[in-house]
Amino acid sequence: MDEQALLGLNPNANADFRERALAYFEQLKVSQDAWQVCAEALAQRIYSDDHVKFFCFQVLEHQLKFKYAELTGLQQQLIRETLIAWLQSQMLNAQPEKTFIRNKAAQVFALVFVTEFLTKWPKFFFDILSVVGLNPRGVDLYLRILMAIDAEVVDRDIIHTPEEARRNTLLKDTMREQCIPNLVESWYQVLQTYQHTNSELTCQCLEVIGAYVSWIDLTLIANDRFINMLLGHMSVEVLREEACDCLYEIVNKGMDPIDKTKLVESLCQVLQSAGFFSINQEEDVDFLARFSKLVNGMGQSLIISWTKLVKSGDLKSAQDTLQSIESKVPLMLQLLIHEDDDISSNIIGFCYEYLHILKQLVLLSDQQKTNVEAVMLAVMRKLTYDEEYNFENEGEDEAMFVEYRKQLKLLLDRLAQVSPELLLASVRRVFDATLQNWQSSSFMEVEVAIRLLYMLGEAIPASHGAHFCGDVAKASALQDMMRTLVTSGVSAYNHTSVTLEFFETVVRYEKFFTVEPIHVPNILMAFLDHRGLRHSSPKVRSRTAYLFSRFVKSLHKHMNAFVEDILSRIQDLLQLSPPENGFQMLLSSDDQLFIYETAGVLIVNSDYPAERKSILMRNLLNPLMEKFKILLDKLVVEQDEERQTVLADCLNHAVGFASRTSKAFSNKQTVKQCGCSGVYLDCLQSFLPALSCPVQKEILRGGVRTFLHRMIICLEEEVLPFIPMASEHMLKDCEAKDLQEFIPLINQITAKFKAQVSPFLQQVFMPLLHAIFEVLVRPSEENDQSAALDKQMLRRSYFAFLQTVTGSGMNEVIANQGAENVERVLFTVIQGAVDYPDPIAQKTCFIILSKLVELWGGKDGLVGFADFVYKHIVPACFLAPLKPTFDLADAQTILALSECAVTMKTIYLKRGPECIQYLQQEYLPSLQVAPEIIQEFCQALQQPDAKVFKNYLKIFFQRAKP
Repeated sequence: MDEQALLGLNPNANADFRERALAYFEQLKVSQDAWQVCAEALAQRIYSDDHVKFFCFQVLEHQLKFKYAELTGLQQQLIRETLIAWLQSQMLNAQPEKTFIRNKAAQVFALVFVTEFLTKWPKFFFDILSVVGLNPRGVDLYLRILMAIDAEVVDRDIIHTPEEARRNTLLKDTMREQCIPNLVESWYQVLQTYQHTNSELTCQCLEVIGAYVSWIDLTLIANDRFINMLLGHMSVEVLREEACDCLYEIVNKGMDPIDKTKLVESLCQVLQSAGFFSINQEEDVDFLARFSKLVNGMGQSLIISWTKLVKSGDLKSAQDTLQSIESKVPLMLQLLIHEDDDISSNIIGFCYEYLHILKQLVLLSDQQKTNVEAVMLAVMRKLTYDEEYNFENEGEDEAMFVEYRKQLKLLLDRLAQVSPELLLASVRRVFDATLQNWQSSSFMEVEVAIRLLYMLGEAIPASHGAHFCGDVAKASALQDMMRTLVTSGVSAYNHTSVTLEFFETVVRYEKFFTVEPIHVPNILMAFLDHRGLRHSSPKVRSRTAYLFSRFVKSLHKHMNAFVEDILSRIQDLLQLSPPENGFQMLLSSDDQLFIYETAGVLIVNSDYPAERKSILMRNLLNPLMEKFKILLDKLVVEQDEERQTVLADCLNHAVGFASRTSKAFSNKQTVKQCGCSGVYLDCLQSFLPALSCPVQKEILRGGVRTFLHRMIICLEEEVLPFIPMASEHMLKDCEAKDLQEFIPLINQITAKFKAQVSPFLQQVFMPLLHAIFEVLVRPSEENDQSAALDKQMLRRSYFAFLQTVTGSGMNEVIANQGAENVERVLFTVIQGAVDYPDPIAQKTCFIILSKLVELWGGKDGLVGFADFVYKHIVPACFLAPLKPTFDLADAQTILALSECAVTMKTIYLKRGPECIQYLQQEYLPSLQVAPEIIQEFCQALQQPDAKVFKNYLKIFFQRAKP
């Protein structure tokens, strides 16, 4: 071997040596006989360096994985002998190999096993066992090999090919027949030999049993000698976690429900008599987390048995199993309430399923009702935050608690299904007691009390606000709690978690305020002062901005008296954040969007006459326009790129804020009816100059374009005079992305205004097309994926534009472009249908072609178009599907083929027998189609049901493709 290259295997070697070692490894992988050198080095212990030994195993591993079939019978035998020789050498070594070498060796053994056990090496396990005996080093390797085989053959997390899955099934079947009893016996011997002297080997062996128990005969393990030994391990500190996991796997094994109940019961009796059922809070939490998982497994197994027995009608056995389940509930509750969340979390599955059983029972016994209440109290207690929870800087622990809370919420929802009355009464008890003394209670208690009220909203469903009407019992309980919440003064509690929970709950139950609107002013004040939008925490301010907008949207009818007061109070929050002088705004620009929308909603939905609404809207938007003009002037002369970006962002926010206020308008309250058209037209006038700004084009154009989209909806035809100028600016110095984003705007105008915009469209049509073609023919790097994708998307947008024009009946826009331009456009559509392997664009092109045939393809259609149909459109309908890239197994391509069929059908409907004659006598014969197929094709085309031809066309091309 290349000794110099091997030096590079050492992790401390320099980069050159490492590079050389890597190259050497690649060289050995492709070499015919390099593996033999490595095999010999391992068998004869030539190298003492750990990294070299690991390297040799890697070369062998590669040979087995990828080139095993190339080996002769003798070479395969050599690999077997090498591995056994290496194993024997391990018994004699003064020092055991490093763990990473033992693991790699085990993987190589496992690979040999899966390739040879069924054919050349049926005595695989016996040969290994005869070498290792009960030698501790040998046992360690034997157990590692078994775990590596489990990873190759059984592990469900690894995705196998159907062929590998069949092989694995055969391997397991053969092992069950030939050697599993002997392996089980060897495990027993290992446990018996080492349980008191070598905890590491004992734990490894327990892990092996846990892994294999899922697919071997359970009676080999679930018997007195094994179970007694495992239960003995449960009392040994260094073994009990592994013993727990092993018992969990045994309990989880699928089996007959009555047998399963007996097995679980017998295990429980022994564990109970050994004192495991009384949980000590001081107990080692790692062990208790495993034990909790075991109890969860037992509980869920019993529940599965109960369900099966009920389904099969064996009600006597089901009743016995239910008693068995009930007897585990006290233990379940001890674990659920444990202060460590991992221990509690591990038992939630059993708890959830148990409640599911109770939900199905007609009547609950007193004990079951007590259990439900105990679960409820446990959930309420466990929902509480820890003192250490970091609200300002949430890390991994906090994220885990949030996830755990979600699990508890599921339990609460399930409790509500079992007994909504009980849940309501329990929450009310906790809520009332806490809110009476909120000043002297910890933030955790106050937060969880409000949180529980919040959670009731989902747990006890209310159809359309029935919480506050309809069912009097429920309505009054929730109504009373809400009244307490909003009148208790708890909104002043000085902790972010309580503040947020307060506002979340107020907004969740906004229907309460329609029943008792008297509380609206107080809640508005809470939103507007230091408790909400002016809170010291940015997190609270941000969330409150969103919640405030929801609150106002829902309850604006009850705010008429306060509209101007609210607007004056939020005035400072509406300022456009000036990028100079480092002024720190209370809200981010994203949060300000909600405040602008809220202001718009208040103005538009107020009871004021249109003139007053118009003035208020002007007061809201004028400062934006003024600031916009100042900032735009600054941007044009600004040289510093960083400052340019800041200014452009600020300008973009201004446009976004104005845009957001328009969301307040609806079909009932239009911009016109509110007298606000003028101010939005002024906004347009103010914002459009940004389109001709020479710097930061992408940001500015994007913002103005979005505003135009909104204004087309809000101002309708009043926006039209602005479109030509806007378009002219947007078509200057375009990139593919600019055009691609501009086209939807033109499509929106075309589809909405149709004939009204025909003159403008005729004027902009060719400039737009020239801009598109110019970008599409621009050369780009061969491997530039991003540029290729931009062009593909632009091409799709271009065809979507033509589809909108033709689909809106505006074909004269194209027809009036002059014969040469019309022809150029038509050829691009033919090209799109045939030449580009993009089924989405192809589908659009066929839609355009069939529309044009419908509009121009009749006897009195466009001059020369009939000729174009036969020369180009008909061939396109055949050439596109015959392309090798036209994949008939792809869903998008099938949609393109369907539109291709529509095009052919439209040609036939417009041209009649002449079309059939052309296909029969000229076109199809030129493609060497057999006469009987031509006949068949023309008959299908003439069928009145379009579906018949669509289905036929697919079959036609499936046959035609090589």
